[in-house]
Amino acid sequence: MVGELTFEERQAIFADAERARAYLEDVRWPDGATCPHCRAEGAYKLTGASTRKGLWKCRNCRRQFTVTVGTIFQGSHIPLNKWLYAIHLMCESKKGISSNQLHNELGMTYKTAWFMTHRIRQAMSNDGAATLDGVVEADETYIGGKTRGGKRGRGAEKKTPVFALVQREGSVRSFHVQDVRKRTLQGLIATHVAETAHIMTDSFFSYRGLEKTFASHQIVDHGKEYVRGIIHTNFAESFFSLLKRGILGTFHHVSREHLQRYLHEFSFRWNRRDAEAGQRTDDVIRQAIGQRLLYLDSASCAA
Repeated sequence: MVGELTFEERQAIFADAERARAYLEDVRWPDGATCPHCRAEGAYKLTGASTRKGLWKCRNCRRQFTVTVGTIFQGSHIPLNKWLYAIHLMCESKKGISSNQLHNELGMTYKTAWFMTHRIRQAMSNDGAATLDGVVEADETYIGGKTRGGKRGRGAEKKTPVFALVQREGSVRSFHVQDVRKRTLQGLIATHVAETAHIMTDSFFSYRGLEKTFASHQIVDHGKEYVRGIIHTNFAESFFSLLKRGILGTFHHVSREHLQRYLHEFSFRWNRRDAEAGQRTDDVIRQAIGQRLLYLDSASCAA
C-alpha cells in the first residue's frame, strides 16, 4: 500500500497508470478480488491481447468488472495515476489545493480538475459514524467575505455559519448550518456526541441547558477570559483557523452549495493529522467505494 511505500515507490505509482491500477486492486481487495455486483469472492482476471486491461470476471454471476466499478473513479476517462496523484496532493496539502492549481499540475482542463476534486471530497465525507466522547468542544464560526458597514460577526450579511464538534485528542465533525439557533446546534450535538461526554463551549445562549443531557457542560466566557484551566474551546478554534486560512489563501471563494464538501476535506485531514505519509491516500481509496458523484455544475463554484 502507498502508506507503506517509500517516496520513490509512491512517485513511480503516480507516474504509471498500470501501477496505479495494481495499487487500487491491492487496497480494495487485499484478500483477493470480490465482485462488486454480487459480492462473491473468487473472481479471476481476464488476459489476452484483445482484453481490456484490468478486467475481471466473477465465477458466480459471470459479470465482468474492473477495480473502479462502484467507486468515485467509475466512468472517468482520467488515467488512474492522475487520480492517485490528485488524492495525494489533496491529502498532504495542509490547507488544500485548488482546482486551478491542480489543472496546471496534472495538465487537464479546469472543469475536469474541479469535478475530480469534488469527487475526492465526496470520498472524504464517508468518515465513520462513531459518536464523539470524552471531552468534546462545541463552537461556531462564520465563513464569508468582508462587507463595508452593516452588522459584523453573528448574523452578518454574506457570511455562512459553520459549526464544529471536536473531541480533544480525537476527531472533528464540522457542519454547514443554516442558523445557530439552540434547536439546530443542540440537535447536532445530540446526534454526534455520546451522553457520557463532557461538553466545553463559550457562553453563546444556544448552548444553554446541555448539562441536562450530558455528563457535564463547562462554559468559558470569552468576554472575560479564553482559558480557565481545562475549560476552553481552543481545539475547535484551531480547526476553524486552519479552515479559514485554507479557504482564504487557497480557494479564495467557496459557494454555500458546496461548502459542506470542503468541510469534509478539512475534517478528513484533521482526523488524520498524525498519520504517516501516504496513509491518508489509502484511506480515501477505501472510502471511495460506494461513493458516486454523477453530476455537478462547475459554474456554481469558483474554487
